Amino acid sequence: MRILKVIHGYPPLYSAGSEVYSQSICEELSNRHEVVVFSREENPFAPDMTIRITEVHPGLAVHLVNMPRAKDGYRHAELDARFAELVRSFKPDVAHIGHLNHLSTGIVDVLERAGIPIVFTLHDFWLMCPRGQFLQRNFGQGRLHELCDGQEDRKCATTCYSSALSGVDGRINDEEGYWSKWVATRMDEMHRLASAVDLFIAPSKYLRTRFIDEFGVEASKVMYLDYGFPTDYLVATTKRDAYPKFRFGYIGTHIPAKGVNKLIEAFDGLGDAAELYVWGAKDQQSTAALQAMGASRKGIHFMGAYVNQNLANEVFNRVDCIVVPSIWMENSPLVIHEAQACGIPVITADAGGMAEYVQHQVNGLLFRHRSIEDLREQMRWACMHPKEMERLGRRGYLFSTAGVVPSILDHCAILENVYAQLIARS
Repeated sequence: MRILKVIHGYPPLYSAGSEVYSQSICEELSNRHEVVVFSREENPFAPDMTIRITEVHPGLAVHLVNMPRAKDGYRHAELDARFAELVRSFKPDVAHIGHLNHLSTGIVDVLERAGIPIVFTLHDFWLMCPRGQFLQRNFGQGRLHELCDGQEDRKCATTCYSSALSGVDGRINDEEGYWSKWVATRMDEMHRLASAVDLFIAPSKYLRTRFIDEFGVEASKVMYLDYGFPTDYLVATTKRDAYPKFRFGYIGTHIPAKGVNKLIEAFDGLGDAAELYVWGAKDQQSTAALQAMGASRKGIHFMGAYVNQNLANEVFNRVDCIVVPSIWMENSPLVIHEAQACGIPVITADAGGMAEYVQHQVNGLLFRHRSIEDLREQMRWACMHPKEMERLGRRGYLFSTAGVVPSILDHCAILENVYAQLIARS
């Protein structure tokens, strides 16, 4: 098959969950099929929409469109034209979209006009929510990162797009009205896009249910399929050391949605019973702010960025537990699966896809979502019960008898079957 993968970022330029997953399936599928990736880069010194082609894996070409200045725009005619050129030259049998943020919804129109079947993996709520996470911005209102209970045009304008208002007296109502119409137009576009997709894949049942119940996608068009994982980078090749204190670990970007600041606050109060190791980054200021927050607390270590291929040896071999403290309703965090593959227990929130893959006192611990106090209590329990935590870690993945996470081989076999059925139908 000729498979065209569309994703808004691709390693090594971008290494969050959806990007790492896309890399995993593309590299595996390219062993048996012809795979081309369409993604983005941000070079502010080069013209917009130019294409650069690179080979990041043997036989796997990545076409990078330059998008350094796009922000909330979601449809770009010039990008669509560049994408159409790739479709005409590559002639894909099937397209698999992972995300269109920072790209263009017109990509779907190009594929639909060409009669190419479209698979769309849902990694977050971007189709349902203009900001993607149902986490409100509330610029200047002192209500930081509130959870949103559902998309409404006027509410989006007055909360998440309040930062775009001029602030001029007498203009607020008119400007809020403008942004309400902008959001309404965007949502109409997303519903139209969803109707053109042949099949959605949801990596958690929680996400599948929300898209059916709240966004109106037909149940027959949304397939549940958890992520698959390569086994090589999740096998430790060095011996695990014993440490005098219980070690908590965090892996991920340093953005508010991930709740790293909440984890630092929760860690405060554990005394000398434990240490906290924080891997990852976002930008210099975000990381510096977190480091300043942790400076007065003993036992917090910032480890910098990490390389996915070294996770087992350099991260999981150095901690007793992984904490996933996200304040939004995460879908199916890769880090939960990765920790479980390495026999490391997870502490995470009792909400969204996080609670779907961790069961309290079975393969990890759950705390009340967004509660610093309850997170601290679960961390305290972990410090006091290291042997029980080892037992929870050994249970691993809930949905296999042996606790083994889905392999990339099995996962891609399912994808290949899905592609083949859609191609035959088309």
